[in-house]
Amino acid sequence: MSELLVGRHAVLESLRAGRRHYYRLWLEGDGRTPPKGSLAEIVQLAHKTKVPTRHVEGGIFDRIRRAQLNPQGVALETGPYPYVELDDILDLAVRNPDPLLLVLDHLEDPRNLGTLFRSGEAFGVEGVILPERRAAGITPAVSNASSGAVEHIPVALVGNVNRTIDLLKKSNIWTVGLDLGPEAISLTDADLSGPLAVVVGNEGKGLSRLAREKCDFCVTIPMAGSVDSLNAAIAGSIVLFHAFQARAPSEDALGV
Repeated sequence: MSELLVGRHAVLESLRAGRRHYYRLWLEGDGRTPPKGSLAEIVQLAHKTKVPTRHVEGGIFDRIRRAQLNPQGVALETGPYPYVELDDILDLAVRNPDPLLLVLDHLEDPRNLGTLFRSGEAFGVEGVILPERRAAGITPAVSNASSGAVEHIPVALVGNVNRTIDLLKKSNIWTVGLDLGPEAISLTDADLSGPLAVVVGNEGKGLSRLAREKCDFCVTIPMAGSVDSLNAAIAGSIVLFHAFQARAPSEDALGV
């Protein structure tokens, strides 16, 4: 079963990552004008990997626009997203003394998922864990929302998030959940260094009770405004940035 990635960022990063099977690259226009910028790199990568390329006016691009998507003159027909096994992610974590993982507890909005992948790729997340059911999976919409970042990050599907948290803890990976409950500590007081998995809950319900209880600790983000909570993707991104900062070499370590 094939998928259609649209937009220059999603298509370019998919070809850069080289993790999917590629069937055909569609370019809008008659092919007489040489491509420039990112479109030129897309064409070069397609030729390098021997992906058939076809120029077309209207047709598939009209259908993409009717679906209220902006193809930016390019679409890539690919195989489905290549999920990995949980053991593959755990193996990656073993090889890194300070792994940073992301666990999503039934996030449903593809745009939120895409935002977290974009932040995760920027802040050094080595693997993402998603539930198989009642949650958003990796679709072309998620790849587009992540500007192609999802194409670079290993993703594992699991049957039970709570049991997965137990496995992470047995692998000596600390788990930190995002929560507004009274037992959550302020993010500014949290130590996010070392092996860590950030657990982000559902957009409306937050973390499930069992996931909250199984996490080693939970954090809340201090805010000064009148609104008492943040969008799940924004909150998760803030925590990932703090974890990234905790892993950055200090000036003392660099001899500065």
